[in-house]
Amino acid sequence: MHISEFQKFILERYGERDCQRGTPATFMWFIEEVGELATALAEGDTKGKEGEFADVFAWLCTLANINDVDIEKACEKYTSGNVEGYK
Repeated sequence: MHISEFQKFILERYGERDCQRGTPATFMWFIEEVGELATALAEGDTKGKEGEFADVFAWLCTLANINDVDIEKACEKYTSGNVEGYK
């Protein structure tokens, strides 16, 4: 599955509700999931890490959808060979 396919799946399944919730509230859900991922990483919980990575990515797709950002296209900044240096 490509990133764009997953992002479209999230939009089709949750888009209406996500748009109603809006960016600020959705961002808070995203941050909550990032916190849960941090806990799973700290605890070394392999199964938990997988689930939390999936949750973080799904909420990132939601944020992108309600802000009209195509994540796959946005990631071209890294795959185009034009990125210099390290962050």
